[in-house]
Amino acid sequence: MSFITLENVTLRFGGLVAVNDVSFHVGEGEVFALVGPNGAGKSTIFNLISRIYNPASGDIRFKDKSILNLRPDQVPFLGIARTFQNIELFEQSTVLQNLLVGRHRHRKSNLLTEMFFAPNVRDEERRHRQVVEEVIDFLELQAYRDKYIAGLPYGVRKVVELARALATEPKVLLLDEPASGLSLEETNDMIFWIEDIKKQMGITVLMVEHDMNLVSSVSDRVLALADGKELAIGTPSQVQSHPAVIEAYLGTGQRISS
Repeated sequence: MSFITLENVTLRFGGLVAVNDVSFHVGEGEVFALVGPNGAGKSTIFNLISRIYNPASGDIRFKDKSILNLRPDQVPFLGIARTFQNIELFEQSTVLQNLLVGRHRHRKSNLLTEMFFAPNVRDEERRHRQVVEEVIDFLELQAYRDKYIAGLPYGVRKVVELARALATEPKVLLLDEPASGLSLEETNDMIFWIEDIKKQMGITVLMVEHDMNLVSSVSDRVLALADGKELAIGTPSQVQSHPAVIEAYLGTGQRISS
């Protein structure tokens, strides 16, 4: 089953064509990466899927059903979660509180039952806490659970944002440059976590990334873009050795190093 499908999608900003007739699908249980130079349209595609932008033409489907009629706030309820290039966390809240925000789509209680802290509200709260604590354990964030975001190192914040996305219990996870700004050790940790997210959690991953070592390590398939257009699609090795991709990156006959 294809979880995410883009079919001949085009997006324009005035006279600029940011995404030009792009088509691809992401299969269930797959790690699919979008790569390309800055300005290639990679994060713009994420914003299209997240319904922040509307395409000028084409269709975007989740499980073969068009999502073009949805608002951005409705997308998480499909089971699609995402992280951002620029970390979007509540800095004056703790790690635990930020992760609990990710439980919003599973909330079933209403204002009245919450005012009286009814038994179903208590059960729901316990469930939310259990899921969040499991994510904290999975990403080894125990030492930071009660610390405020504002006082955390950049690398830890990146992991917390990933944790909040996982706390939504997504079917599809959109990772926007998960290794950006991370050290080599932190990037290696991210590689292991993405592999476990796929294998242990069964989550489908669509990823934008510049670090070709990470892309080559975890991706099943890769789509290379430049100037909003598709250059090549295939396995990491096939895409890295494709002449059009090499030209876009290096302008030479060399192979892109991973």
